[in-house]
Amino acid sequence: MSTSPNKKISINRRYSLIFVVIAVLVFSFLYAAGLFGNKDVTAQDFVNLQQSAKPYFGFRRAHAKGVCLQGEFIANGALAPFSQSSLFQTGSNTFTGRFSIAGNNPLAPDLAAPVRSFALSFATADGERWRTGMNTPPVVAVRTPEAFFEQLTALSPDPATGKPDPSKIKAFFQAHPESATFNHWKQQYQATSSFATEQYHSINAFYLIDAKGQRRAARWAAVPQATDKQPENAIANAGPDALQLELAARLAQQPVKFDLMFTLANQTDDENDPTVLWPDDREQVNAGTLVITQWQAQQDGACNGITFDPLVLPKGIEATKDPILNARGAAYAESYRRRAKETLLQQTNQPQQGAH
Repeated sequence: MSTSPNKKISINRRYSLIFVVIAVLVFSFLYAAGLFGNKDVTAQDFVNLQQSAKPYFGFRRAHAKGVCLQGEFIANGALAPFSQSSLFQTGSNTFTGRFSIAGNNPLAPDLAAPVRSFALSFATADGERWRTGMNTPPVVAVRTPEAFFEQLTALSPDPATGKPDPSKIKAFFQAHPESATFNHWKQQYQATSSFATEQYHSINAFYLIDAKGQRRAARWAAVPQATDKQPENAIANAGPDALQLELAARLAQQPVKFDLMFTLANQTDDENDPTVLWPDDREQVNAGTLVITQWQAQQDGACNGITFDPLVLPKGIEATKDPILNARGAAYAESYRRRAKETLLQQTNQPQQGAH
């Protein structure tokens, strides 16, 4: 494997990267969907900005580096009273998944990324489909498209120095007290040495629809069963693919398991506000166990052709009116279109075996 990164990323730099990565990703979804009032700007325009002047052809424009997963979800039936979906009836369904790190560089060092993600895709025998993308942060910093635009402006480098202006950043967050929960999370977050020992959150809320048509707002999280949560510096010398190598070694010994935990809102919770954590005393339901048994390199793996659009939902789950959640489809689709076209062109241009 390649040599390790030249130097370890600092804590302060990690905090800054967390802000930038999440702000840019969410802004991309909102901007591409035209939520800033400029209808002349398209998904194509924003993906042009997101991918940089020299994109990595054939790779996702966000979370470009990852690894494919195969496994099954073993449902225990506990969530069945809240959702019509057959996925939550007692039994098992296979899934294709993906662990990834934030950023548009598929060659980036695993440990340099401030955010890790866990995505899942289900397709049941009765035709239901469910895709979910979960991230290590449980919330985002602000709740409106306009505030995301202001946040990006505050984080933009000053032309005179080439660096963000600390006074502008400070002023922005003082003007947006709703960012307090996210600030608290980023200050106490300690990355672990394994994809298998992180907790991943849906961030946005969704409605669970029961057999009578009644709905209940919920969020979910993949909670690791593994307890060996060593800090990431335990594998700091393992090279740029440290997390992938650790996962491969772990899966060679035993499956990786997560509990799929649903938190149910009560009437005082705002399901359309992704900046607020719901209190710990909210009802929680363990829907079952996610069991990862295999991994594959993403370029040859089953996950590579999947767009993990969180609005692909089974019949027992519906989207809320959260503007962030509902603005993501256009950018996902455009990113997928580009990389699919690039992959096809690369395959077409490759010389055939035995050709002269």
